[in-house]
Amino acid sequence: MRRLLLDAPLARRARQAGPLTGRSFKGHHSLPRAVRTLRPLLPFPGRERNNPARFRFFNGNLPTAESLMSNAPHVPWMEYHADALKLGPLSIFIQKLLNRSPLSSSDQRAIAALPHRMQSVDADTDILSEGDHVGQCPILLDGLVYRSKVAAEGGRQIVALKIPGDILDFQSAYLRQADHDIRSLTSATLAFVALGDLEKLVLSRPAIARAFVVDTLLEGSIAREWLLNVGRRDAEARLAHLLCEIFCRIGEIAGLPVPDLDVPLKQEQLADLLGLTPVHINRMLKRLEEKGAVVRVGRRTRVSNLSTLRSISGFSDTYLHRQNLYESYSPA
Repeated sequence: MRRLLLDAPLARRARQAGPLTGRSFKGHHSLPRAVRTLRPLLPFPGRERNNPARFRFFNGNLPTAESLMSNAPHVPWMEYHADALKLGPLSIFIQKLLNRSPLSSSDQRAIAALPHRMQSVDADTDILSEGDHVGQCPILLDGLVYRSKVAAEGGRQIVALKIPGDILDFQSAYLRQADHDIRSLTSATLAFVALGDLEKLVLSRPAIARAFVVDTLLEGSIAREWLLNVGRRDAEARLAHLLCEIFCRIGEIAGLPVPDLDVPLKQEQLADLLGLTPVHINRMLKRLEEKGAVVRVGRRTRVSNLSTLRSISGFSDTYLHRQNLYESYSPA
């Protein structure tokens, strides 16, 4: 499997870095992105010795010239990122905010200093249930989770897919009762932050409040696209569009182009997400495979040709607002 490597001079500059700035040097990716040797893939069964079902961002050791060229054991992205940039486990959440909102070094440190409780959960674990009154907000550091709603007759609809760096329940700071379920799709690592601490943070720091608002608006934009996807696209385009979105979102938080991506969703989950039956999903996957857009091994599906998927679905990433970072806005 390919590893994305950096040249030694850039690695030396990365080791000297302080808090994330989102700025670039000489055409390279911004610093938080440039230091990564990422492999953001969900392996096919047997590809990862310890836990083949785990979805992680993998890295090598600290980016010295020697370690970049070595076959050092991989560690989760969040652990590497925390060690390299000294902002702790919440680094990936800070990077997610920085992708669309500028934050000063002081603001970044304030987020990193939030008291939090770390917890690992297995796949198919309830994190939040509809009707819950909660006092803590989970932030996803590793793995994948989803939001879902259940109809009176028991049918489930997945209404959002969450990736590392996403805050999962900020709305509970202002809406005291949960109106949906949150469940782990894979094994996952979460940081639980008291809602009161989050509210104090956003009230005292306008730039962080703005970043949280932008993140909430982005979630609404994705939800609108999902409504369009389920309501107006045919089954093949619907599935292709979802795969394009997953590819783009994971590639963005990875910070480097993703050479290929193993889809972390089973056919039953894709059916619940797209309003189709598992049998119909299977037929559409076969059709996409015949067109060279995906490759299937057992129950796993790999995106192999993003251009074909874009053509089938008419995918545009406008709704992901990937160019939202305004250089003219300079937080104090």
